[in-house]
Amino acid sequence: MKLERIEVRRLTLPLQTPFETSFSRTEVKQFLLVSASADGVTGLGECVADVDPFYLPETNETVLHVLRDFLAPIALGLEIAHPRDLLPAFARVRGHQMAKAALEMAVFELWARREREPLWRVLGGRSGEIQSGVSIGLQRDDAALVESVAREVAAGYRRVKIKIKPGRDRALVEAVRERFPELPLMVDANCAYTLADAERLAELDRFSLMMIEQPLGWDDIVDHAALSKRLRTAICLDESIHGEDDARRALELGACRIVNVKVGRVGGFAGALAVHDLCRARGVPVWCGGMLESGIGRLANVHLQTLPGFVLPGDTSASARYFEEDLVDPPVVVTPRGTIAVPERPGIGHDVVWSRVERATDFREDWRA
Repeated sequence: MKLERIEVRRLTLPLQTPFETSFSRTEVKQFLLVSASADGVTGLGECVADVDPFYLPETNETVLHVLRDFLAPIALGLEIAHPRDLLPAFARVRGHQMAKAALEMAVFELWARREREPLWRVLGGRSGEIQSGVSIGLQRDDAALVESVAREVAAGYRRVKIKIKPGRDRALVEAVRERFPELPLMVDANCAYTLADAERLAELDRFSLMMIEQPLGWDDIVDHAALSKRLRTAICLDESIHGEDDARRALELGACRIVNVKVGRVGGFAGALAVHDLCRARGVPVWCGGMLESGIGRLANVHLQTLPGFVLPGDTSASARYFEEDLVDPPVVVTPRGTIAVPERPGIGHDVVWSRVERATDFREDWRA
């Protein structure tokens, strides 16, 4: 298969409510949407970079530059026997995992549509349902957080993740645990702590958490390994895992016991499959994190989670939690049992509402073979 055209759009979607983490507060989701076309078929890939480099170094502007000047020319010059070919082809470009993932995901979806197969089948997954968890940002106070957790529990979510940061951690977790003593609960620090905070983080051991996600630096493995020895609670790594090699090093050093797999953070589906396969071979559970994606990226995550190593509920929740009007029809919905049905139609399996995409688009550019 030879790609004939690659297009990138910049879209803006307002969130229903702001989402706050230890490093930022998001009220509007601005992102790039990449499409790849060949043989009269088009596939889509949603980029998870943001306007700022506060989660990881990439931004929408760096992604656009790298796509335009490096990745698109490479992809347009390839004879693609399978979308997996893009991972080694892109290797000469160091880093820029989110840019690579957006284009590679579009080619995977193109391939699935061209083969008239659901994306999960191309990835090697299975049909049925996936378990759904939910991520809740920092709230104005502990009481507001507890009420937010209560709403999500009532909606059926199988696991709740709450954000923490220094000064808003132990009391916050204690308030949620007092109301929900048996709830599968985890916390996410988004790199807000240092190894000097080990004693404070160890105080969370008494709350029977599933995991503490990425407490230390975004590119650290060594200090996480030292911290892990001082905690009973499992550490999960997110920002530190940029590919299979990082995951291997982290596991060999004992830096984590759980891995969060985000397609955009590891350079695409092929990178995600490599991390998944490594962890599964070593008996390490993985789950899929979220990045406030629209329904396009959200459905891609649904398909990924059909792989057998995804044994923990991910952050893939209902479209309606985030957007008044999503870009796909039907929207992504969560059942009262806390599950999401895996689509059976080709590609991501839901229709893209192009009129909504057009309304949300404020920039577009395309490149041709």
